[in-house]
Amino acid sequence: RPHRHKGEHTVLLRTLFGTVRLTSPRLFHCGCRPQPMRTFSPLAEALPEHTTPELLLLESEFGALLPYRQTVRLLQKLLPLGRPLAREAVRLHLQRVAERLEAALGDERCMFVEGCPSDWAALSRPDLPLTVGLDGGFVHSAEQTSRTDGWFEAIVGKSITADGMAKYFGFVQNYDRKPKRRLFELLTSQGMQMNQQVTFLSDGADDVRDLPLYLNPQAEHWIDWFHVTMRITVLRNQAKGLRAGDNLQPKVADETLEGIKWYLWHGNVFRALQEAESLIWDLEECDDELSSNGRKLAKSLDEFRTYLRNNKGSIPNYGERWRNGETISTAFVESTVNTVISRRMVKKQQMRWTPRGAHLLLQVCTCALNGELEEKFRGWYPALHQAAPAKKAA
Repeated sequence: RPHRHKGEHTVLLRTLFGTVRLTSPRLFHCGCRPQPMRTFSPLAEALPEHTTPELLLLESEFGALLPYRQTVRLLQKLLPLGRPLAREAVRLHLQRVAERLEAALGDERCMFVEGCPSDWAALSRPDLPLTVGLDGGFVHSAEQTSRTDGWFEAIVGKSITADGMAKYFGFVQNYDRKPKRRLFELLTSQGMQMNQQVTFLSDGADDVRDLPLYLNPQAEHWIDWFHVTMRITVLRNQAKGLRAGDNLQPKVADETLEGIKWYLWHGNVFRALQEAESLIWDLEECDDELSSNGRKLAKSLDEFRTYLRNNKGSIPNYGERWRNGETISTAFVESTVNTVISRRMVKKQQMRWTPRGAHLLLQVCTCALNGELEEKFRGWYPALHQAAPAKKAA
């Protein structure tokens, strides 16, 4: 029998072509079975979100790539939205989409290698190796308590297949609890198999060194040549400021550092460490008489020696790889940092970010850059952009 009518209220539905006011009746539940509430609204249950999926998709994609203020201006100029669109609404809608993406991500595991070598050998012939670059960028923190903690780091990466197809990913390391799962799902979406080779390139920092572990049995992790030679360039510039009392001539120090660079280019980390230690010993012989430039060089050399020791297993023969046409630098990731982090959250942007807000924005931004955002929306809303059936010609 008909439900008894209690009253009605107005529901506002934002669409691409204006705001629609809908009358939503409130009805009493039937008394034949217990209900948690006495009344219900069928229209409110049918429209839990007061924004249509088409408008929500545009808000999320533009808000991930442009500042929220510019997103609002762009949408209001292009579309007859009717009521003014608030920046806060765009931000909340984007975060809601990001949380939905996060909920669909699987559980984190320390190891994603499955099966045994005999199972991997039975797999089909894999594609050419995947190349993954990892790097970090810093974002202004909204939770700043002192002048020294005004930034936090976000990790971004770019995975390139042999035919040049690239995909992005990113996360805030102090907030994200599923970094390995996130990277594994990205590689899986590019067709990674357990018998396929994957090459990871990074700067050798502690925050990204353990990320590629146990993702693929054929994976290899190398330190990119750019960061190695950049450290040596800094040391050579510091060696130019040595004085007579430092027991080390600038020319001799520069030639030794050039030799270290040559050894590292050919993957001879053992000889490079020996040469670095010989320079440190020469400076330590006159520790009390060292100039300020000599002390800076000694400290930098000690840090460089520690860097080589921590990453000696990740320094290949760069010359051989270069002659074979293999990647030895993460220069392609530097542009990724600019595309994903700097352009949206740092350069010419005065706003500050919480780790949660930056992490959620990175998820929508990388999904949009990968061209997967509309596909995700189609999975959530099957009728999104559903074209009318074409009529057959007479």
